[in-house]
Amino acid sequence: MAESSSRTLVCSVLFLDLAEYSRNSVQEQLRLKEALTTLISSALERVRQWDRVILDTGDGAAVVFLGDPEDALVAAIAARDRAGPLALRMGVNLGPVRLIKDLNGQTNVIGDGINDAQRVMSFAKPGQLLVSRGFHDVVSRLSDEHARLFTRETSRTDKHVREHELFAVAGGKLPGPLRSGGGDAQVFDAGPHYIVSANERIKVARALDALAARGARVISPITQVGDKWIASCEHPEARLAECRVEKLGYTRIVTGPTRRAVSVTVDDLIQHGARLVGEIEQTDDGWTAVCDTGGAGR
Repeated sequence: MAESSSRTLVCSVLFLDLAEYSRNSVQEQLRLKEALTTLISSALERVRQWDRVILDTGDGAAVVFLGDPEDALVAAIAARDRAGPLALRMGVNLGPVRLIKDLNGQTNVIGDGINDAQRVMSFAKPGQLLVSRGFHDVVSRLSDEHARLFTRETSRTDKHVREHELFAVAGGKLPGPLRSGGGDAQVFDAGPHYIVSANERIKVARALDALAARGARVISPITQVGDKWIASCEHPEARLAECRVEKLGYTRIVTGPTRRAVSVTVDDLIQHGARLVGEIEQTDDGWTAVCDTGGAGR
């Protein structure tokens, strides 16, 4: 079982739900829940128990993957392909979460990582698997075969006026696993963050030292989860490359030398109530983005 931690971890989260579940009779709901439980168990057969946390959400479930982000993709595709007549909607996100104990002493998960996974799922149609931009940017870089699994969808805005860049996962054969097999630490590029994972603490420490030498700052200290050690740090470019924010009424124009640097600044504005207008675009002088604060921004 995953260990609870007061630290913030960057994890992959798969959110699933059964469309129109509440419209069914109680007897049919019980049947659907049993089928979903069997399906999730089957989809997670290759993921070790201490590498994930499963939460029951009533009409669905959320699965938090504490290790390799590819595990979330493998499990999500397996669930989709084995769902049969179940009207299953699925969304995957990569983001910060915190493991806590609930009132019953059971492991629970809170944080933007799981909240955004639910929002991504809410945009999916029955039978569809959507992923967030952050998750796509990590997994699509594993290989050309992985990149070809994703198709860009139209950006959507949730009820909190937050815009989500979405990618649909196509059918077809999943590329073979690309794991290090116990060698050096794995470093996953998650946009403004790096996720470092290894089977030995010293390997993670060495990788963090190398990243720190390039200007990275540790966000989540080294934590043991099962037989793995994981940590996350700020991307060096996101810290070293400063952005300029120009204020025009409620509008904020963000410019910077790299897309990653602009993305980090935009994320900070969004956390304070702003909304990204359009997309981050490349210009002759670097990258730029436009945010609308609506009076809530700084």
